[in-house]
Amino acid sequence: MDESPSAKRWLPLEANPDVMNQFLWGLGLPEDEAECCDVYGLDEELLEMVPRPVLAVLFLYPITPQSEEERILQDSVKKEHNDRVYFMKQTVGNACGTIGLLHAVGNVTSEIKLLEGSFLDRFYKSTAAMDPLEASENVDTHFICFACVDGQLYELDGRKSAPISHGPSSPSSLLQDAAKAIQGMIQKNPDSMNFNVIAISKKAG
Repeated sequence: MDESPSAKRWLPLEANPDVMNQFLWGLGLPEDEAECCDVYGLDEELLEMVPRPVLAVLFLYPITPQSEEERILQDSVKKEHNDRVYFMKQTVGNACGTIGLLHAVGNVTSEIKLLEGSFLDRFYKSTAAMDPLEASENVDTHFICFACVDGQLYELDGRKSAPISHGPSSPSSLLQDAAKAIQGMIQKNPDSMNFNVIAISKKAG
């Protein structure tokens, strides 16, 4: 049995807010701090239904020849990015949902209070100064995360070599800004239907 890191595969995390909530709450995100919820569409009316404030947006999309071409192109361009962006590379197959959630929570630790000593609390404290690791192949769909850090909207994709900046954003416009970026990605893959958008919203305290 191949025990090398690239051979390890996780069960894919279902694109279901209930499943993701149980996962995050079990690892140390208090239930009264934040929760995942469905985004039913990208037009303004449907975005208005999403509970605010939105901390991060997760996007599940199919891996296609077009998306792979773009990823390789983006990775060939040297990028400077803000060191305050929490970013990690994916080294385990099927782990993109988990990595997406870790990116989401890792970039909003100042906004939410993790349970002291919990898995997530220890994980972020121990990995804060680490470099992103090399990625491996994945299943045919893939999760990425959009988060706002220091006034910029970042796309965080564990299969890419670095975060991608999508320009200015703010906590109040994060959902709309991420929706625009997602629409652009969907337009590049017009034949695919397998898209899913989930927001992580802070609960009113």
